[in-house]
Parts: sequence; structure tokens; C-alpha cells
Amino acid sequence: MNATDPMVIALPKGRILKEVMPILKRAGIVPEAAFDDPDSRQLSFATNHPGLKIIRVRSFDVATFVAFGAAQLGVAGNDVLMEFDYREIYAPLDLKIGHCRLAVAEPKELSEHDDPKKWSHVRVATKYPNVTRRHFAARGVQAECIKLNGAMELAPTLGLCKRIVDLVSTGATLKANGLVEVETIADITSRLIINRTAFKTRSREVSYWLKKFQGALDGA
Repeated sequence: MNATDPMVIALPKGRILKEVMPILKRAGIVPEAAFDDPDSRQLSFATNHPGLKIIRVRSFDVATFVAFGAAQLGVAGNDVLMEFDYREIYAPLDLKIGHCRLAVAEPKELSEHDDPKKWSHVRVATKYPNVTRRHFAARGVQAECIKLNGAMELAPTLGLCKRIVDLVSTGATLKANGLVEVETIADITSRLIINRTAFKTRSREVSYWLKKFQGALDGA
């Protein structure tokens, strides 16, 4: 992608998309009508700015699109940024949305007599194996991670492992599946992320949109 091509901002599907749209609108970015059409299979969208388009991808893929330069800007949770730890990504702005936490959970009956401080080895189901291993290694605990992309709460119930590491917002899903939080790894929010090369080679455009996003937050 060269400097004459439109800039691309990668947005995550799901809950964060709903939370980020008011910020985009305050920043003066309005996507084409197909963006709000629930029946549309379109993934790339024009905006009211000829030099800017939006792509809508899975939350875990936003960081990859930005890190490899397919998108110059994006919105990603710091859970994703911690998991991939891409050096090519600059995350200058906390958008203060997508509040949740990355936590360790286990069955309620286990927690009643369990002491996390005494763990030396744990088997954990998670879609964050890198973050999980680093977290436990810092505590001197060996972590065996089983990679799952969803339905983490089933793992202890079905005997896959005793504990999980996952995002927690209200805790309702854990409770419904007989689990409780026993440790918080990190508090999570979503950030505006920038490809470092684009920040150098297209600094005027990137700085313009960074200021627009900052202004949108200040205005809120």
C-alpha cells in the first residue's frame, strides 16, 4: 500500500464496535450505509472521507492487520496487544471503552479450599496462552495452556482442566457455569493503535486522525 492509497482503519466486530461508533462519529467519520445493514456481507466500507475507509474484522485480527501494514489505524483491546506483543504497533490513545478484565477462574467448589499462592503448576484453558504463561512465570508457576477460541467455561465442567483465563465483564457467564474469579491478570480497555511505519511515512494523515480521536474523547 502506497501513500496515495486511502488510509484504512480496522474495527473489531461485536460489543466494542457498538462502543466505538459514537467516538468515530464525534471524530467526523461516517461509514457508508452498508456498514449498518445487518444483511450485508461486506467487510470493507467507504466513509465520508475519500482518503479513509473502514474494514470490519475479528477483534483478534485487528492487531494483525495493523502490524503488517494492511491497515494503518485500528481499535484493539490491550488483551489482544499483550497477547501478540507486535513491535510494529504503537498504541498512543486509550479510548476508555470495552472495560473488562483478564482473569483466572475456577469452579466455585474448588475455590473454597484452593490457595492460588500455593500453585506450582496449573493447566489452563484460554485463548491468551502467551499472556497466561508470562503471568504465571512471573509468579514462578509453570502454566500448561490449552488453546481454546471460545466456550472456555465448559473446560472445567468437562474435565479438560480445572482453571481458565478469559475476559470477564459482569461475571454473569462465570456464575452461570459454576465458576468464580480467583485472580486478576490485567484490567482491559480498547486503544487506538497505529502502524509504526505509517506513523513515519504518512505522519501528516496519521497525526490528523490521532488528533480527531483525541478531540472526540475530550468532547465526550
